Amino acid sequence: MDSQTAVRNQTAPDASTAGKLKPNSLGVLGILFFVLSAQAPLTGVAGAAPIAVAIGNGAAAPAAYLAAGLIILLFSVGFVAMGRHVVDAGAFYRYIGKGLGKDLGNGSAGIALFAYCAVQAAMYGLYGATLSGLLAHYAGADVPWWACALVTMAIVQVLGALGIEMGAKVLAVFVLAEFSILGAFAVVTLVKGGGPEGLGLADTFSPGAALDGAPGVALMFAVASMIGFEATAIYGEEAREPRRTVPRATYLAVVLVTGFFAFASWMVISSYGASKATAAAGQALESGDSTVFVFGPIAAQFGGWANDVLPILLATSLFAGILAFHNSANRYLFSLSREGLLPRRLSAVNRRHSPGTAGFVQTAIAVLLVIPFALAGKDPVVTLFSWGSGIAVLAIMLLYFLTSASVVAFFRRERLDTRPWNTLIAPVLGALGIAGAIWLIVENFTTLIGGDRTTAVWLQMAVPAVLVLGVLAGRLTRSARA
Repeated sequence: MDSQTAVRNQTAPDASTAGKLKPNSLGVLGILFFVLSAQAPLTGVAGAAPIAVAIGNGAAAPAAYLAAGLIILLFSVGFVAMGRHVVDAGAFYRYIGKGLGKDLGNGSAGIALFAYCAVQAAMYGLYGATLSGLLAHYAGADVPWWACALVTMAIVQVLGALGIEMGAKVLAVFVLAEFSILGAFAVVTLVKGGGPEGLGLADTFSPGAALDGAPGVALMFAVASMIGFEATAIYGEEAREPRRTVPRATYLAVVLVTGFFAFASWMVISSYGASKATAAAGQALESGDSTVFVFGPIAAQFGGWANDVLPILLATSLFAGILAFHNSANRYLFSLSREGLLPRRLSAVNRRHSPGTAGFVQTAIAVLLVIPFALAGKDPVVTLFSWGSGIAVLAIMLLYFLTSASVVAFFRRERLDTRPWNTLIAPVLGALGIAGAIWLIVENFTTLIGGDRTTAVWLQMAVPAVLVLGVLAGRLTRSARA
């Protein structure tokens, strides 16, 4: 054996374990649980709704969820059409590369990784603070938020390595728990005819109410609450009959999340009364704990025990989201490695056909993102959670826009699907809606991250910078392989 062959054998993964995720592992429900976990319904409603009501369009904030859902649904039409012809764990970057060229595809891969790692780190910040508070309250233990986050990283790493089926089962329990308490509250409130002012249907969903105040701010937070549904395509290789399963899971996720967010937030507002909801949301923000805007009515409806259960469910909601984004990010690393854009070792899978090596790397990235905030003594909610969430929302919306443009370009060139609605009209309408959402995000980015203008500018600039770096990295890789 010559030296070059020896080097190749040392650096390449074993052929029997490289490049293949476990097929036929997930059905529609399995994929749906991963998507719903990434969107963290309890976190989304309790975290975003108070801000959308207080500084957005008041009692009409639920209408913003419907508008955001319509934009996402239009995007999904082209996204699903593309997914019927491209099945890959890399999803975004493969779609964009097929339609707009490899350079933008490689750049979008960098943005996707950046976004998923940023939002996971953000969730670690809020989760660490939440769990630290729970331990102090129930056990009298003074555990730093970062210690909670690091221990959880180890647990997430283990669950990710145990296989996609195990992850789906764990997430199913957590997702059903948070959906159950929010859903039960909303249904009971509806059956009782709403709060002191009734259901307030016109106050929430009429066009005049929806356009009152600052509807753009409400729409921005609604869109931010709904990112993550695109993960349906990431699990295409592991899905049963992906050309059927992925489209069904995608549409079901968008419709379910849109309807649930709009319904739950409407019932919360109704419980206060449309005329009093804005003031109540403002008071919750001023108190430093915006979740009381949502948790208060639930406790009033079901009793004091809800005040003990809801913070725990918030922690499990965040844990579920962390695990979901861990799986999304490590599959991106896996796919990029398989394409030769990252070291080949990252395309190795373990005995359970999970991207084990990529999972370790993703966990290491999470540690590197969280530790600086801990060493600097920063507030994990005000800085890590807010900054990471803002970056992720902007980055993923840019990916949505590029994907819509790619769908149009791809089907105009390849003619594999000639349906005008699916390959042209819906993607164009979706792209216009997404472009509007991006403009709103950029205009209100300081509000989104809860920081100052200088910090907002630096964080915004990071997204195009990663795109450029991804393009350059892809070109260098191709040159080295030529």
